[in-house]
Amino acid sequence: MTIAVLGATGMVGSRVIAEAVARGHRVLALSRKPGDGDPNVTPVAVDVGDPEAVREALAGTIATGTVATRATATGTVATGVTTPGVTAPGTTAPGTTAPGTTPPHPPDAVILSVRTFPADREFLVGATRTVLDAAARLGTRVLVVGGAGALRSPGDPDLPVADNRAYVPDEYRPVALAGTAQLRTCEAHADADWVYLSPPAELEPGERTGRYRRGTDTLLTASDDGRSWISAEDLAVAVVDEVENPGTERHITVVHRLST
Repeated sequence: MTIAVLGATGMVGSRVIAEAVARGHRVLALSRKPGDGDPNVTPVAVDVGDPEAVREALAGTIATGTVATRATATGTVATGVTTPGVTAPGTTAPGTTAPGTTPPHPPDAVILSVRTFPADREFLVGATRTVLDAAARLGTRVLVVGGAGALRSPGDPDLPVADNRAYVPDEYRPVALAGTAQLRTCEAHADADWVYLSPPAELEPGERTGRYRRGTDTLLTASDDGRSWISAEDLAVAVVDEVENPGTERHITVVHRLST
């Protein structure tokens, strides 16, 4: 399976890539400043706020393999990414395949893992819409790693987590509301195939245990201490699990689970 990850260098995106590669998948790592080094990861320099660049990247106009970058008048782009009206030396024209190479193809799944702090609601909504538009044209499913604020509060289904100070301090409320707007953008998209994964209230780097509990649109808490948390490593496990074995729900969440 080939999986495209947007937000590849972030806390969640980088761990999703590591998890996917460990399971034998190929990854297109899309970000403004992609890294490299793993033969199963194709780094692609792309700005998720640039609709044309996102469409080209997801449409498979980038040849498989490590993608180098070149300078243009507007910045740095991958040599496999087409710039309108320009064919770089050593690259093929848009819509063609270099001799001896495998014809490009779109990814089997797209993961959008982009978050801003301070909150930038306009950027987040615009980037989400761009990815959904591009994936819908390709018939590719999108997994959006969103925010906990879009969930219902446990014990009070009419209270959004974004409005619940027990889980969202005032300084993080704009971020939570931006995540809710992101979910609404998904729900308003008539053509895309998507699933929105809300992490629990607390998400931070930690240990990969492979243990988590799955739910739908209500915030989950751990059975031992009542905390709503998970490590970024275990969230990545849940993300790749969902990509490999898609469920039927559009809005899901997870929480850390004890071994007993």
